[in-house]
Amino acid sequence: MTTLKPNALTPPLERMKDYPDPAQCPVRNVLDQLADKWSVLIITALARRPFRFGELKREIGDISQRMLTQTLRDLQADGMIEREVFPTTPPSVEYRLSPMGRSFLVPLAALVDWALANHPAIREAREEFAKAA
Repeated sequence: MTTLKPNALTPPLERMKDYPDPAQCPVRNVLDQLADKWSVLIITALARRPFRFGELKREIGDISQRMLTQTLRDLQADGMIEREVFPTTPPSVEYRLSPMGRSFLVPLAALVDWALANHPAIREAREEFAKAA
């Protein structure tokens, strides 16, 4: 039996069939972290420039300090961002995208473009659904 090599047109679930155990699926594992809205907003902000913690909190606006701290730690643990501590009093910390984090900007930009292009249709569908309910 010949197995075709997956490509961009292969349905996503078809490409994931080699991982019947969800805990072993690399796609699910990565999306658990990167599909989170806070992760996307942090990565988007850091795409422009490095930020200190307080600047990043102000930039995002509606994120709690606890959620920002946890999401930054998770992104750092995943290798998506780098944290640099400066020897000042008190110590200041700056966050920036790592090379892997910068590589994520390409698919993220495609997702953002898709969301912007389809948001009016999605809002309309939601309104129609709500009327029918």
